[in-house]
Amino acid sequence: MARSLASILYKGIAAVPAASTVSGSFYQRINRFSTSVPSDSDTHEDFRPTTKVTSDNSLKDIVEQDIKENPVMIYMKGVPELPRCGFSALAVRVLREYSKLSRTFLFLLSDPMAFADVPLGSRNILEDLELKNAVKSFSHWPTFPQIFINGEFVGGSDIILNMHQAGELKEKLKADTEKQQ
Repeated sequence: MARSLASILYKGIAAVPAASTVSGSFYQRINRFSTSVPSDSDTHEDFRPTTKVTSDNSLKDIVEQDIKENPVMIYMKGVPELPRCGFSALAVRVLREYSKLSRTFLFLLSDPMAFADVPLGSRNILEDLELKNAVKSFSHWPTFPQIFINGEFVGGSDIILNMHQAGELKEKLKADTEKQQ
């Protein structure tokens, strides 16, 4: 029984034409079910391709507005809660040293201003390639993350880490929190 089943399967497979001899009608039948056409009435709107929302602001205007409205702005891969690369994770970790998350150790510090609330604005550059290119051209810096403090481009995670270790980042953020008060 097993041999007869195997021979039937073998004969069935041998009867199927090779891919190079498949006629064009085979591919036409498959493409008939494709949902890549946005005007296809059979496609549910949840599965239709989406278009990006356009606005009157250019991407450069959006970057300028982000930097102006956020004392600390980071353009990163992912979001602060879930970074998508190690450099972005490092930058967020360093910047979070100056946020509410570290307030639990405030009573141990001689300088409580070092841990003043630092609002952290962020954008995920992986969601929008055009935004990523706009940020690169705005800062003239090719890599990410890119961190802006008080409207000034500071650098990436390595620069932020060096500033933190030297105590320069604390002073820069301290000056920022004093301006806000």
